[in-house]
Amino acid sequence: MVSTGSEDGEYGEARDEFEIAAEETEKNTTYAPGDREAARDALNKLAEAYKAVVEGPDTELGEEIKRRIGQRIRELDNAVGNLEKYAQNQD
Repeated sequence: MVSTGSEDGEYGEARDEFEIAAEETEKNTTYAPGDREAARDALNKLAEAYKAVVEGPDTELGEEIKRRIGQRIRELDNAVGNLEKYAQNQD
């Protein structure tokens, strides 16, 4: 489930995976494609958990989650997308 704490839970995992993927992509290592895939998978898992809470029966919790981390999730989604585009242009 999405945590209401600061950068932990699925958000922290997705952020960590993105940072690893960005570093490996910048260095153009053999691990970069797998790391980008792991970052996308972690982001998808986060998005599913976020959606489940936001659309769930507890509307108060959903609004709090949306307010606390909704923007950060959108920013991370954009960053992962940009990283994937950057990697495509490297080929």
